[in-house]
Amino acid sequence: MQTPKPPSRRLQRVSELLRREMSEILRRDFAIEEVGLLTVNDVIVAPDLRTATAFIGFVGTKAQRNAAPEKLESRTSRIQQLLGGHLRLKWTPVVKFVLDDSVERGNRVIAILEEIEKPGTPGPTPSPNPPGNPAATP
Repeated sequence: MQTPKPPSRRLQRVSELLRREMSEILRRDFAIEEVGLLTVNDVIVAPDLRTATAFIGFVGTKAQRNAAPEKLESRTSRIQQLLGGHLRLKWTPVVKFVLDDSVERGNRVIAILEEIEKPGTPGPTPSPNPPGNPAATP
């Protein structure tokens, strides 16, 4: 089994350019009250530069989270049009949006760790004689 090739330098540059431009478009065209805070976490561009997948991070209420995919979908053609006006490429990649919940999962892990570290919170009690400790045997 072959390992996948890393993306070429050009693909990396186009991905970064798309990420920056989409971030700016989302910041300008979507009200936080409407869909929460949307961020472009990553963009993966196909080798032929005709399609791209944008991983969108989200912070907001549950109602905003439910509305975000629909709002993104309804404005995809507008986003494509704006990207085409800002990019100097032969083709503007057709973008597919995917909600990325990695930030939410990270925040949840941090909250759990903070809860565990609170003083007075009962945690696991260390054993006085851990197994495999030769000093603990008489």
